[in-house]
Amino acid sequence: MKKIRVLVVDDSRLYRELLADGINQDPALEVVATAGDAYEARDAIIATRPDVMTLDVEMPGMNGIEFLRRLLPQYSLPVVMVSSLNEAVFDAMSAGAVDFVDKPKVQTSEALSEFVRNELNAKIKIASIAKVPVASKHHAPGPQSFGPVSGSRLIAIGASTGGTEAILSVISAFGKDTPGTVVVQHMPAGFTKMYAERLDRECEVSVREAKDGDEVKPGTVLIAPGELQMRVERHGDGYRVKCTNEGKISGHNPSVNVLFESVAAAAGKHAIGVILTGMGADGSDGLLNMRNAGAATIGESERSCIVYGMPQMAKLKGGVEWELDLEEIPDKINEILKHS
Repeated sequence: MKKIRVLVVDDSRLYRELLADGINQDPALEVVATAGDAYEARDAIIATRPDVMTLDVEMPGMNGIEFLRRLLPQYSLPVVMVSSLNEAVFDAMSAGAVDFVDKPKVQTSEALSEFVRNELNAKIKIASIAKVPVASKHHAPGPQSFGPVSGSRLIAIGASTGGTEAILSVISAFGKDTPGTVVVQHMPAGFTKMYAERLDRECEVSVREAKDGDEVKPGTVLIAPGELQMRVERHGDGYRVKCTNEGKISGHNPSVNVLFESVAAAAGKHAIGVILTGMGADGSDGLLNMRNAGAATIGESERSCIVYGMPQMAKLKGGVEWELDLEEIPDKINEILKHS
């Protein structure tokens, strides 16, 4: 089997060597070059033509984000960002990176080896089959009117690889009269809070990382906290979320399946489920449960997905009522709300 050829870019020589050693231990991967800055990386790309590049956000001379903006128009190369807890990683996603991983806080050789084996190598393999996104310049034209909307209505969204920009594309069309919205995006702890704060600055709706017991209110989007499971439950005439520390379910924490299954039980026909780009099958069973409970369900199309995994599995299982390109999804949500 042909190995996935990897270029490792990091300004620390020791870190580059440790990453390369860990990547090369996977029989499906091969590090073909390493680089300490953007200029070395550019030359390595030309010389070795890698399949995937891992890239540090902070580098001397030209940082990883500026490098991405200059690189991707010339070379369609999937990039996985390797970053400590830093909001700049979302600038990198907007600039065209496929995914990111959180550097281990304890950077011993043992911790780095475990990080590469359990996290980075999996992201590299996913990136190798992902579409390279076009750098985002704008999203929806602006918030739409979704009212009047009953307080019993609820929107649930799930995504993984490529989802940070896809979710923004959808909720940037939401206005203050949009039904309460709950979101699971596969993301490490800490990053979910920064992501929610970033969306809150860019969208008309109020966006925040969910806390246990938060009410799901119109005009508000709650993002599931990293490393916690989030469920929706009835609360009077509306809903609230329950966030619990219980480990991975369907391979993820938070899990889209967990969220969607709770929405099916709590909201039934009053809900709209949306499954966006991502690798694997998380959310496919939950979306089917939502549809069987009477909810309207939407899956992102292969044409617009960065990775057509989760939406495809949901479609194959019968959970997708409408399959649409990303830019069509807000209009469909609006249409469903106004005709129900």
